[in-house]
Amino acid sequence: MMGCIRKFEYQAPRTLEEALEILGAHRNKAGILAGGTDLVVQLKQGVKRPACVVDVKKIPELNVLDWNPEEGLRIGAAVPISRILTFPVVRERYSILAQACSGMGSTQLRNRATLGGNVCNAAPSADSAPALLCLGAGATLASGKGSRVISLEEFFLSPGETVRLDTELLVEIRIPTPEAFSAGSYLKHATRERMDIAVAGVASFLTFSTPDRELKSIRIALGAVAPRPVRATRAEDVLTKTSFGRQAVEAAAEQAADEAEPISDVRGSLEYRREIVKVLTRRSLSKACESLGVKI
Repeated sequence: MMGCIRKFEYQAPRTLEEALEILGAHRNKAGILAGGTDLVVQLKQGVKRPACVVDVKKIPELNVLDWNPEEGLRIGAAVPISRILTFPVVRERYSILAQACSGMGSTQLRNRATLGGNVCNAAPSADSAPALLCLGAGATLASGKGSRVISLEEFFLSPGETVRLDTELLVEIRIPTPEAFSAGSYLKHATRERMDIAVAGVASFLTFSTPDRELKSIRIALGAVAPRPVRATRAEDVLTKTSFGRQAVEAAAEQAADEAEPISDVRGSLEYRREIVKVLTRRSLSKACESLGVKI
């Protein structure tokens, strides 16, 4: 239920150093504002009641969007989803991320929402998370004591909880350049497609060796079916330890469903979500293979 937003101090630092100083002073009493699509709702609902809201939209380091073959893709925490989608290299080399971002709400929401916010909000259903896990993404966190880089596989803890400390700020997401002959697919099932959060989501990312087109590596990640976005590592093992083909894909889909830890709620039962994971895993693997001209 929406209510009145409690009074808070508003600060809009223009430098990273200034932002970190503010966070260090306020610690767990600060709320970070980038796009605000989650924070503003949480303020209205009384879920969050910060003494200070720190607007980080104007900090240069948080607005970086850059790529080079050696360092890969760098996405500042305050970069809007719509800007990511118009960055040519994302469509060309990171299509799985483009697929995930394209399914995030309306055009208006994508113009405001940020990848950093989607990650830090730590919703199990976050569309970007499975794709980022498949791409081997890392998060750069900064505080007054320095910075650290942590894999997104270790970043998420539980619904709404991450390893980010109260005095830390997510500066950017870094994604390595995919190997040649790689492709991925992100699929989600939702009642109203883009306008709803996922009942279940699955991302698959495959790399084949050339010219024999044998499977070299595979990553499968699940969303909305566990307390946090997770890799389906046992399903991956099914594909890497057996002859890759239709039977292996079916077995991997069954294993992914077994690895899921869904709950029953108003959007779907536990059993329904497991079945959806199985279907989406099979379809995402098939779609990734199809884009590379690999028949299964």
